[in-house]
Amino acid sequence: MGLPLLGSDAGVVVSKIAQLRSYCAYLAFRFGAFILGALPLESASALSSCLWRAIAPHLRRHKRACAHIAASYPALTPREVDAMARDMWGWLGRVYAEGFHLHELLQSDRIDLGTVPDLLKSLPADRGVVFCGAHQGNWELLVIGLLRMGYAPCGIYQRVKNPYIDAMIQRMRADFYTAGLLPKQKTSAMTMLRHVRAGGAIALLADLRDYQGVQVPFFGRLAPSTPFPAMIARVHDVPLCLGSVERLPHGRFRLHVRRIDVPITADRDADIALATARLQSAIEEIIRHTPHEWMWAHRRWG
Repeated sequence: MGLPLLGSDAGVVVSKIAQLRSYCAYLAFRFGAFILGALPLESASALSSCLWRAIAPHLRRHKRACAHIAASYPALTPREVDAMARDMWGWLGRVYAEGFHLHELLQSDRIDLGTVPDLLKSLPADRGVVFCGAHQGNWELLVIGLLRMGYAPCGIYQRVKNPYIDAMIQRMRADFYTAGLLPKQKTSAMTMLRHVRAGGAIALLADLRDYQGVQVPFFGRLAPSTPFPAMIARVHDVPLCLGSVERLPHGRFRLHVRRIDVPITADRDADIALATARLQSAIEEIIRHTPHEWMWAHRRWG
């Protein structure tokens, strides 16, 4: 049985050896997905959490996570910093396992919509909405709130380098982004703009580094942040919202959402910069509530 051919959408031409390695990694990913998907949700979450806590602290990203935590919480001792980073890995392990139970979660009563209905019902019915989240709680579940409120979300995501795994992740999440799940590229931005102008909802994660973005304060340091959500909200005069996920005991979750004020003055660029700063400040506030439930290991500050 030969390897499946990579389609033109993969966007890369790889050697046979590299392709074989990618496919072997994909098979390992599928095997892990099968095991975690076959287990009950809480068992899969607990198992994955234990594995991540045992393995991840020995990888180089642990050092980066500790450095970011120490800079953001200077009062913590090195032992406390290390403990928070280990808790973070355990939390990420839970999110990873729960990703293979998304369809079950969509149909279950494990997700309390919290403040989502009240806020979304208060928004203009004939206008789109920019709905942001962060890598916090279990960010995968935020889109379920939009689905249950009758929206057809359009989302954007960062491609995974392994094209086989990337295709599998797309298939797993396609049902949740009923207006499209798009890779991060210029044409995707235009698709999202058209969707929100037509009154649709777009779903974005807004806490990653953006080298070409706006420098705004984040945990006491300037961080390059995406102005895209604020730009859409300001230019098209649509609401900008930030969602968060509260992890409850026994595999349950509660969603929260707040509206971010977007100024409209004669200075459009200043309005976008201020709205971006407000959005990042709100994200920081959420993280400070449960700091071990945020992805400290990525290069947020450049």
